[in-house]
Amino acid sequence: MTLPVLSPLLVTEAVRNALAEDLGRAGDITSLATIPPEATARAAIVARKPGRLAGLPLAEAAFREIDATVRFAARKRDGDALAAGDVVAQVDGPARALLAGERVALNYLCRLSGIATATAGLVALIAGTRAKLCDTRKTTPGLRAFEKYAVRCGGGANHRFGLDDAILIKDNHIASVGSVAEAIRRARAYAGHLVKVEVEVDSLAALKDALTVKPDAVLLDNMAPDMLRAAVKMVAGRAVTEASGNVTAATIAEIAAAGVDLISSGWITHSAPALDLALDFEPPARPSQAKKKR
Repeated sequence: MTLPVLSPLLVTEAVRNALAEDLGRAGDITSLATIPPEATARAAIVARKPGRLAGLPLAEAAFREIDATVRFAARKRDGDALAAGDVVAQVDGPARALLAGERVALNYLCRLSGIATATAGLVALIAGTRAKLCDTRKTTPGLRAFEKYAVRCGGGANHRFGLDDAILIKDNHIASVGSVAEAIRRARAYAGHLVKVEVEVDSLAALKDALTVKPDAVLLDNMAPDMLRAAVKMVAGRAVTEASGNVTAATIAEIAAAGVDLISSGWITHSAPALDLALDFEPPARPSQAKKKR
């Protein structure tokens, strides 16, 4: 699996903001009150349930931003399948630093691994078909780049990252313009030659109208499987076909069987449950007792 490289600038900024939110004005006063500054610790990040891993760069940064001397040794890689009990990473360093970074590190890991796990589950259901699962812009504000990275960790593909990197003409655009074909004509006149144009349609009549002006892709919105098959036949390879709406574990295989190129799901980012991971401290080693002299 080839994963994109998360920008260090994005990671650093996000982690610093998250740590500032958690540590507030006075820092981790519980650890400051109870743990000596010289105390060190070793901890393991452990998967409590099976799933797919995502978010290691953010977790490592959470500890290293607190204290650069913390040693973070990954035992798994993003995109790896996890079994319950697997050690994801080992963390060594000042005990206060490990506790100060713990929640931010786990929040990122649990959230992103949950997305990767949900994605992997749907990807497995369409294996052997031509369809690829992709995400949407239904992401957590401020976390889009990371959540879309998690989709890739789960074997999915990324749709557009924002309003500025592709044209997607939807129902409200069409309602404002008056027709599907006219909306596409205006988009073609506005966009440069490198900008793709996709249009959303919810009927075969609207699809027929769209195809007269040659969009790059058609989003087949909330179509039943029979209509999807008819739409794919009508397109006949002249545009990328994307199915969207009512995509669940119960429906995705039938949607894929209709022959579409892409299936987009907002659920994998806006509603995927977090994967349960935890940070477990190892107990301190006890000094060996000297043998009694006889």
